[in-house]
Amino acid sequence: MLIFIMRLVITIIFILIIGLLIDQIVEPWGQTIVNVFVWLFFLGLLKHVNRAQRIALLLCLAYATIGEVFLSLIWQLYEYRLHNIPLFIPPGHALLFTLGLMVAPKIPDWFIWVFPTIVALYTVFVVGTGIDTLGGILFIAFLLCVIFGKAKKLYVTMFLLSLILEVYGTTIGNWAWNYEERWFGMITTNPPVSAGAFYCMLDLLVVSTQDLWNSRK
Repeated sequence: MLIFIMRLVITIIFILIIGLLIDQIVEPWGQTIVNVFVWLFFLGLLKHVNRAQRIALLLCLAYATIGEVFLSLIWQLYEYRLHNIPLFIPPGHALLFTLGLMVAPKIPDWFIWVFPTIVALYTVFVVGTGIDTLGGILFIAFLLCVIFGKAKKLYVTMFLLSLILEVYGTTIGNWAWNYEERWFGMITTNPPVSAGAFYCMLDLLVVSTQDLWNSRK
């Protein structure tokens, strides 16, 4: 079991890194190749997990799809390079969620509060200087997940993993965050450090929905 988890962690990290790179540099079929491969891997993963894990992955897929449509196409906080939502993105969220579930139990308890404290200091600076006003709202959302959510280690882990992924994806050009969001005039960086709050809220929805489902059995 431990070997399976280690292999899965390495495989997911490899897929996320290489997949985004192929999407960016291999034209014109790069995105199509990544779409097909990620979906095949995701479907294969569904067959190798238990029922509860399968439900969690499907919930993550559904919520991620809705979230991407809202955040990218409707709110237009960020934009993918081809002005679409790549088909590998929703299952990619589920893979990152899986990675978070495997990594979270390994982080020390003190990290749950030390890491948010460091992010808080940065957030005060960027909000106070007007560099990232959206980041202040996102950090509050992240903090609420950590304070009131049951899966505290998961949310902190996902915040960090998603930050790494956001920096990587925006650096190589897979997507870009718009400087000013369209509804309230808040500005942000590319990416905002607290972009992980959206991933935390996604995971909170998945965990809460699954808990609600189990309580009604």
